[in-house]
Amino acid sequence: MAKQRGWGRRILVWMGWAVGLFLGLNLLLVAVFRFAPVPTSGLMVQRRLEAWSAGKPTDSRHTWVPLDQISPSLGVAVIAAEDQNFTDHFGFDWQAIEKAVQHNEHSRRKRGASTVSQQTAKNLFLWSSRSWTRKGLEAWFTLLIEVGWSKKRILEVYLNIVEFGDGIYGAEAAARTFFGKPAKRLTPSEAALLAAVLPNPHRFHANAPSEYIRGRQAWILSQMRQLGGEQVVKDLEN
Repeated sequence: MAKQRGWGRRILVWMGWAVGLFLGLNLLLVAVFRFAPVPTSGLMVQRRLEAWSAGKPTDSRHTWVPLDQISPSLGVAVIAAEDQNFTDHFGFDWQAIEKAVQHNEHSRRKRGASTVSQQTAKNLFLWSSRSWTRKGLEAWFTLLIEVGWSKKRILEVYLNIVEFGDGIYGAEAAARTFFGKPAKRLTPSEAALLAAVLPNPHRFHANAPSEYIRGRQAWILSQMRQLGGEQVVKDLEN
């Protein structure tokens, strides 16, 4: 009996160390990426592993640039397209989640409600899947970056790691690939076109936009104007 209790204590100690190590590593990563450029992301690693396992070549384009080297139009375009309450919520848009749940109960075409903060947490630290484990970790990392980073930093990281096409990550790579210019020189129309493909950058293409994507681009441009244009991004606090 005493031997069993001894083993039980050891298991609890090991579990405590494992949890402490996990939490400590999470906090360290969030603290480091509050300031440091992000060299890669969980999603980029996943895509490379998928290509490797399928025996396909990996052609990945990604160049980190600070937010002041990205056109403010792209920032407001993704906010208009993906998360119009970005500046007001604390990581989760509960109204959008409720609307998505109600919509999905009555429609075969499912609608998501992930915020820019949630997408940043998922793309940077995790992997793409629909498991409850991943969803739980996404919520955890979303809270960490909302506490530890400014909204400006969240948007900066998002714009630098989001997937705009096959092997194309971040604003700079997308601007140079699709428009032959740096991200700083993107026009509102080009920014809206890039934002329009974000729901599915493997199906939709900024360099060959369908009628549907052109319609989304026009809608995003109108929403950008209603939100206040580039001033939305310029007003973000450090």
